[in-house]
Amino acid sequence: MWSGWADIMDPHSLTKLNQCRRERRAAILLTDLGDGSDRVIVEGDAVDGALGDAVANAFRSGKSGTREVDGRAFFLNVHLPPPRLVMIGAVHISQALAPMAAIAGFDLQIIDPRTAFASPERFPNVRLDAEWPEDVLAREPLDAYCALAALTHDPKIDDPALTAALKADCFYIGALGSRKTHARRVERLTAAEISSASIGRIRAPIGLAIGAASPAEIAVAVLAEIIEALRSRGVGAERGKAA
Repeated sequence: MWSGWADIMDPHSLTKLNQCRRERRAAILLTDLGDGSDRVIVEGDAVDGALGDAVANAFRSGKSGTREVDGRAFFLNVHLPPPRLVMIGAVHISQALAPMAAIAGFDLQIIDPRTAFASPERFPNVRLDAEWPEDVLAREPLDAYCALAALTHDPKIDDPALTAALKADCFYIGALGSRKTHARRVERLTAAEISSASIGRIRAPIGLAIGAASPAEIAVAVLAEIIEALRSRGVGAERGKAA
C-alpha cells in the first residue's frame, strides 16, 4: 500500500515513496514508535546491526510489522513493486504457467513474435506481445522485480531476452532446455561478450528438481523456483535443478 499513511507521514517521506513506486524500487517506511519520526529506506541502502537484519528480512518477505530492536519499537511498512513475470514463448508451458502465476500475484506478459502461437484464443486475459523480445523490452525495460522465463528453444527469440534480463539484474532468469542445449547457449552468450558470472545466473535447466514431465508439472516447478528466488533475494541459497 502506497497511500495509507499519507496523512501522517513526513511529506518528504511521501515524496520519496512515490518516486520509488514510479521507478519500481522497493522501499520501507520505518517509523520509530517511540517518538513518531519516520524515514524511508530504499532497498540497497546500508542499515547496520539488528535493524539492518530486520529490514533485510522485511524486504525478502514483503510483510509489514512491528520489530523490537535494541529496546526500541519500530514499525516497518513495506512497499514492494508488484512482481512481474515475462514469459518468452507462447508455448504449452506458458499456457499452464500463466494462470498459476496470476493466482500467485504476478503481473504477466508473454512475448513471442510467432503470431500463430501468441493468440488471445490460446491465452485469454493475458497480455500478449507478438513481437521480437528485443523490441518489446527496449520499450518496457526489465528490472530487479522481474522474472524472465525463456521457453521457446529458439536462440533467435530466447537469447536477446536472456541478455536483456541479465543486464537488468532480474531476480529470476530461467531457460528451458537440456544441459546440452544450455551448453550451446553458454557458448553463444560468451561469444556475445557476456561474462561467465552473469551467465551463471541463468537457471538452466529451468525449474526445481521435482521430476516434472508434463507442461503443467514443469510450470509448477518453474513457478516454485521463481517464488523461491523472489523470497530469498540476497541469501544465495543453493537450489535444485530439473533434469
